[in-house]
Amino acid sequence: MTAPTGIIPGAVFGSIGALAAFPLRLAAREVERRHGQLRRGVTRRTSHVVFGRTLLAKASMAKAGDAEVERRVAAERAAGRTLLSENGFLRLLGLMKAPEASSLSRQSLIDQSKLSGADLDLLSLFDAFEHDAEPYSFRDLILARKYAGLVAGGASWGAIARSVHRSGPVASLTAKSLNVGSQHGRPDAIYLEGGQSELDGQLLFDLGSASAAGDDTLEDLFAEAESAEEQGDHEQAATLYQRCLSIDPSDAIAAFNRANCLRGAGRVSEAAYDYARAIKLDPAFVEAWFNLAGLMSDEGKVASARRHLQKAIALDKTYADPVFNLARLEFDAGNLAEARGNWVRYLELDADSEWARTAQKGIQFVDLQTARTAG
Repeated sequence: MTAPTGIIPGAVFGSIGALAAFPLRLAAREVERRHGQLRRGVTRRTSHVVFGRTLLAKASMAKAGDAEVERRVAAERAAGRTLLSENGFLRLLGLMKAPEASSLSRQSLIDQSKLSGADLDLLSLFDAFEHDAEPYSFRDLILARKYAGLVAGGASWGAIARSVHRSGPVASLTAKSLNVGSQHGRPDAIYLEGGQSELDGQLLFDLGSASAAGDDTLEDLFAEAESAEEQGDHEQAATLYQRCLSIDPSDAIAAFNRANCLRGAGRVSEAAYDYARAIKLDPAFVEAWFNLAGLMSDEGKVASARRHLQKAIALDKTYADPVFNLARLEFDAGNLAEARGNWVRYLELDADSEWARTAQKGIQFVDLQTARTAG
C-alpha cells in the first residue's frame, strides 16, 4: 500500500509506543496545525496509527516480546486503520525529507528478496528500509535480501529492526555485511562484517536533544499504566494514569483509561468523574459516552444512561454496542416499541453474533406480546 501524501483535515492519529526521533507533544502541535488530532492510544475515531520505534525496545524486555507487537499491528490493520511508521508519519508532516523516487512494488520486493511478506511489512513499519511503504527503492531490495539472509540464519524481524537503527541511516547498511551470531548469549544479535561490531549502540536519533525529559517520563508512565491495566491491577493503573494527567491534563484517553480502572476497582463516583473529564476534553469521545452510560445504568440512573447512549449513537452510527444497550434499557423499562426499534437497528449493524441472536429473540418476544395484546 502506498503511503499517504498529506494529512486529511479531521484525521485522528493514535500513537502506540513513544517516538524515538521526535517529541510527541511537538508532533501533536503540528498535526493540529494541519487540522488533525494526535492522541496516545487508539479509540474508535482513530483513522491512522503511528507505531513508535521505542515500542520495540520495550518489547525486547517484556515477557510477550515481539509477539505482542505483532498482535497489536494485526489488530489495527484488521480494524481498517492506516498504519504509519515513525518516519512515514514525520514525512507526512513534512518534518523529514522523503527518500528519492522509487518504483519497486511490495510484491516485487518479496519475489526478488525471498523475504516473507509478514517480515517485510513489520520491518517497513519500524523503518528498517529507506522507504516505509511501496514503492520501494533498489537500496531497499538490497536491504531486503540482507534481512532475508539474517532471518534464514535465525534472526527475528524484531532483532533486525532493533539493530539497524544503531549504525547510522539504514541505507548505509547496503554497503556493509550483516551477520547473525550467538555472541554474548544472544542467538539473534546482528553483527557487522565478521562479527567484530554488534549493532547495539545508541539509537540513530539523539533522544537527549530531540525530546525533553518530561516527554520521556510521560511516555514511560503511559506505557506502564497500560501494562498495569492489562494485568488487572486497577488501583496501580489508576494511580499511574493520574500521574500522566498531572503532566498532561489535556489527555482525554488517559482520563478515559483511568475511569475504566476506577470502575474496575469499584470506585464508581471517581470513575464517573473521569469519564466526564474525558468527555469534556474530547466531546466526540464515543467510548467515554458509552462507558459512562453503562456506569449510570449499573447505578439505576436510567434517564442519564439513556441520554448518554443516545449521544454515543449520534456520534457514531456504526457503533452497535450502544444500540443494543439502549434496546435492553428500554425493554427493562417496559418501553417495548422503543426496544424493538433499537433491536432492529442493531441487526442492521450486526446480524451474525450471539448478541444478534439475542436481539432477534427480543424482537420475537415483543411481537408476541403485541399480538397477545391485540388479541
